[in-house]
Parts: sequence; structure tokens; C-alpha cells
Amino acid sequence: MSSLFGQGESHSPLAARMRPRSLDEVIGQKHLLGEHSPLRRLLTNPTQNPTSIILWGPPGTGKTTLAGLVAQAGSAAFVELSAISAGIKDVRDAIEHAKSQRDFYGTTTVLFIDEVHRFNKTQQDALLPAVENGWVTLIAATTENPSFSVVSPLLSRSLVFAVTSLSDEDIEDLLLRAATSANGLNGAVQIDDDAVSNIVRLCGGDARRALTILDACSSAVISDGRTQVTVEDVATASSQNVVRYDKDGTQHYDVISAFIKSVRGSDADAAVHYLARMLDAGEDPRFIARRLMILASEDIGLADSTMLPLATAAAQTVALIGMPEARITLAHATIALALAPKSNSAYLAINAALSDIHTGSIGEVPGPLRDSQYSKTADTRNTDKYVYPHDLAEGIASQQYLPDALAERDYYRPTSRGAENGLGALWSKIRSMLGRK
Repeated sequence: MSSLFGQGESHSPLAARMRPRSLDEVIGQKHLLGEHSPLRRLLTNPTQNPTSIILWGPPGTGKTTLAGLVAQAGSAAFVELSAISAGIKDVRDAIEHAKSQRDFYGTTTVLFIDEVHRFNKTQQDALLPAVENGWVTLIAATTENPSFSVVSPLLSRSLVFAVTSLSDEDIEDLLLRAATSANGLNGAVQIDDDAVSNIVRLCGGDARRALTILDACSSAVISDGRTQVTVEDVATASSQNVVRYDKDGTQHYDVISAFIKSVRGSDADAAVHYLARMLDAGEDPRFIARRLMILASEDIGLADSTMLPLATAAAQTVALIGMPEARITLAHATIALALAPKSNSAYLAINAALSDIHTGSIGEVPGPLRDSQYSKTADTRNTDKYVYPHDLAEGIASQQYLPDALAERDYYRPTSRGAENGLGALWSKIRSMLGRK
């Protein structure tokens, strides 16, 4: 734990020196740290609330810090593993050590696993006995949605907290604190207001990135015998910082965002550039493949339905062959998706339908569509009025499928792009045959 919360050496990175050492020093995450919130209770008295948690959010938002504070509050041993480098043996060794410490000395252990989404199912399953029996208090951090990246048994045994990017005001407070703190720059430099504003703009809510830029600026200023950090210093430091894609995830979100937006924007050259940038930095090719599968439905959809099976095949291929050959498959899929016609009609349709449901616009299932086999009131539900489409020459029956309250809703609105141009005409004809406007 001393490596996480000790005073630190003067030559340590500014981000490490400025890591909060108490709950009062934490900036941001007010939605998680309210007076009666489960996370605050865990942070203030973890021995009475030994709950395993999953912290989900972008990099540089304090996930590691919160994990360390849990251990500090309960005087627990703190063991940190990174799913990028740790194997199943490391997990089992950590659990066995924690179990022996508890049995012989009564010491509790906080096991922090960073990037837990990079663990495969077997590695995640290995954590279950320790969590189930309370051998460790597991705190797992992930930048991926836990619903898809964490196995269900582990998810059901943990509380999930969404950690958000810091606000501009939070980042500004952090920078000013770092400039004056004895653990930070200790007043060695001053920062122009415009320089602060530019760092805030560049870091995108990432505290670590903000402090990294300030660290680079201050080092250059002090080396030049100056005391004032200017906008020009920020520009120089950030341009040197941005060209790198840090494997620890600092710029993970920026580059994957640019990659997806380039494919969506049909710029194959830009998409391949960002793909190469991620692969060269060691990004997990399976993560890239999963993003392409999402994009195939969200941004291409019915304009070219063949792109989803292509993206799925690419993901399966990447999982089977691995790098370096997987780079070719990913380039194949990336270029194909970039050149495909685009439609987000399926994305808009499901969101519109969910919006109605969330606001209470649901209604009763029409009587003819209900299941009469298990109904005790079938005679009052008009189930016998259902028209079987296969009995009709056209294969389409003019009957109401939506509930009365939603009878005229049109969730699916086709575009005129690609294959969806023909689907639009077909859907218009079908709606007319169904008796809908």
C-alpha cells in the first residue's frame, strides 16, 4: 500500500505524487460519494461492509485511488494485479496468500484488479470462490461495460459503480492544487489562466492526462529557468503527448473514438490509420473486433445487413488466429465497413421503442395475439380472432399487432441508402397491408 499512498519521491510522475491519500482529497465522483452511499460506507468502514465492487469508467477518473482508499480505511493488505500482465497463477497465488493471512493473522485483503475485462472467463471464474467466501474484498476496474465484459456470476456478487470523467471545474481545481501542493510542484511554477483552460480542454476529463501535461510543461519551464507555464508550453507538451498511444489506456478512448467515427464517416484511410495506431501500441485486437461488430448494426445496419456477419466472422477469426495475422483481418473488416452504405435506423428504432416503454407507453397485448393455451379467460380475450398469415396468399394479415396505445407508432423509419432503399418500399407496402398509415 505504501507504493500507492506514500509521500513519493520528487522524481515520481506528478500524477502519482498527487494521488489522493484520503477521501477528503478525492476530486469529482460526487454522485458516488454521497453521505449515505454504499461506496462511501465501504470507504469509511470496509470491515463492516466487505462488499466486492466493480468500478466502471474511463481512464484517469480515480478507480485505482478509490480501491486504495478502501484498503487504507480498513488497514487491510492491498494487492494489485493488472489483467494485462497477470495470469491465472497470479490470481490463485494472490487468493491463497489472502486466505492464509486471514486464517493466521486475521488480516483482510483488498484485491484490486485493473483492466478486469482483459481476463478471460476462466481467469474471472477463478475469483468466484474468494469473493463468495469473503477471502478477499475484490475491487475490479474496467473501461468496458461490465454487463458484457464481466462474467455473470462475478457480476451478481458485486456492486457496480459507474465512475465518470471529471468536470472542467474538477480538472481546474486539480491543476491549481498540483501547482501549490507540497506533494506536487510546491509553487515552483505558476500557470496562466489560458494555459489552465487549454489543459482542461485537452485532457477530456482525464485527471491523469491533465497532470501528465502539466508535469511535462513544468519540467520544460523549470529547465529553461522560467516560472510561468504558458499556452505555448501546453501546446508543445500536449503535441508530444498526443502522438503516443499509451498502453495503460490513457489515450485509449481518444483513438478508438477517432477510429469508430472514421469508419462511420466512410474514410477508409483514416480508419486504417487509427487501426494501425492501436495495434502498434498493443491494443487488444478482440476489443477492436467487438467495436466493429457494434458499429455494423449501429451505423450500417439495414443499409447492408451483410456487414454484421462479416464483422462477426472477423471477430471469430481474430480470436482464433491472434496477432500479428489478425491485423489483416481487422484491416479487411475496417475497410469493408468504412465503404459500406450507412444507416442508423435500427439504432433509432430500438431507442424510440425503449423510450416509450420507459415513459409508460406500453398498453395491453391485443387479444388475438395472446396465448390462449395458458389463459383461464381465453373466451374474453378474442384469441380466436387471430389470423394465421400463412393461410393467406400474400402471407400478411390485416390485423393489429401493436397495443392500442401505440397503434400508430412508426419506430422503424428506413433510409434510402444501400439495400435499405428497397426495404423502405417493401415496408411501406407491408404497413399498408397491415392497415396502418
